[in-house]
Amino acid sequence: MDSQTIVFAILALISLFGGIMVVTRRNPVHSILFLVLTFFCFAGFYVMLGATFLAAIQVLVYAGAIMVLFLFVVMMLNLREPEALEGGPSFFQTLGFIVAAGMAVLLLAYFAGRPGPGVPPFSAGETAYEVGGPESLGMLLFTEYVFPVEIAGILLLAAVIGAVALAKRKRV
Repeated sequence: MDSQTIVFAILALISLFGGIMVVTRRNPVHSILFLVLTFFCFAGFYVMLGATFLAAIQVLVYAGAIMVLFLFVVMMLNLREPEALEGGPSFFQTLGFIVAAGMAVLLLAYFAGRPGPGVPPFSAGETAYEVGGPESLGMLLFTEYVFPVEIAGILLLAAVIGAVALAKRKRV
């Protein structure tokens, strides 16, 4: 195995661990911190693909600004520890476990039937630098994807306004 495959495997394991910890922690602040760890691993994937600008944006925007926003909203809502579950697992917990187990079986069956050791190492060519560069990304965001970007901004604004409204209603 070459060094790129080893780095990919380490980043993949850390991001998988971070993702699992995000959804299993009861404390929302701990979940947000594990999400930051996962975002940093994704930035490492971008660096491996040769898209250093996207990696920098991943760290600045997602691991920086969006996570600060999430922390701000969580702290403002003043979430308490959830009550302990009484009795056995609920219907949705059982259903979620069954769906996750089914997906794991499907993934194992898929990868067991593939020839070869797995994903071949990726060598970043000129196209990776063209796609991941600031010029091409800016052109795409301000021409072809301007409407989805604006909609995403409006949805984020509505989410923050909703969180503030919920926090204000609880205090009154």
